[in-house]
Amino acid sequence: MNIRTRLESLADSAYRAFHSSLLPNVNNILGVRIPQLRALAKTIARQDDWRSFVETEDCLYYEETMLQGIIIGIAKMQPEERMQYARMFIPRINNWAVCDIFCGELKSLVKERKEETWELLKTYLSAQTEFEIRFGIVMLLHYIDEKHIDEILAYADSFTHEAYYARMAMAWLLSVCFVKFPNKTMYYLQQSSLDTWTYNKTLQKTIESLRVDKETKQILRSMKRRK
Repeated sequence: MNIRTRLESLADSAYRAFHSSLLPNVNNILGVRIPQLRALAKTIARQDDWRSFVETEDCLYYEETMLQGIIIGIAKMQPEERMQYARMFIPRINNWAVCDIFCGELKSLVKERKEETWELLKTYLSAQTEFEIRFGIVMLLHYIDEKHIDEILAYADSFTHEAYYARMAMAWLLSVCFVKFPNKTMYYLQQSSLDTWTYNKTLQKTIESLRVDKETKQILRSMKRRK
């Protein structure tokens, strides 16, 4: 199968225009929808030579990189190999969409090796590059549980990265923490040393949640910091 030719045949110009508007500075989008990419990834992952596609750095299109990430998450392999491929792939991430889809696909790795993956994430949580740190933060969504919530909130209070997509990931993470652990997260927010922009964005995303009651949303509105 010529994967690039197949992707080009699936391109939708209208979807390309829409998706490009969501991904500023990404100029190599064909316009292939995620369900189509997932279906193609399943086909490639069943072939004996899927590794050669995943390993290549010759990606002309955004969708080729996205395909690589999906395949790493779904192809049959041992957890140790999946972790190696994850390490290889993470530096290739240069936008929020590839980052977030890849993190979602790695739920299998978290299920197979939860604590080993937790240790791996620490490398990226202290990274300086925007999408490596976003990767680490979005992966923490798999760890919002009794065992890890205190460490997640402690990490949030040490977060100082100034990149937009890293800050947005932190606000998203904390809004989900609030839904799952409202008392702990409320206490954290009341004494948080988060920068004002990320703090206020966290409040906004939490208020937008359908899983937070009206009374709590009113309290959160009153907590907004003045710039």
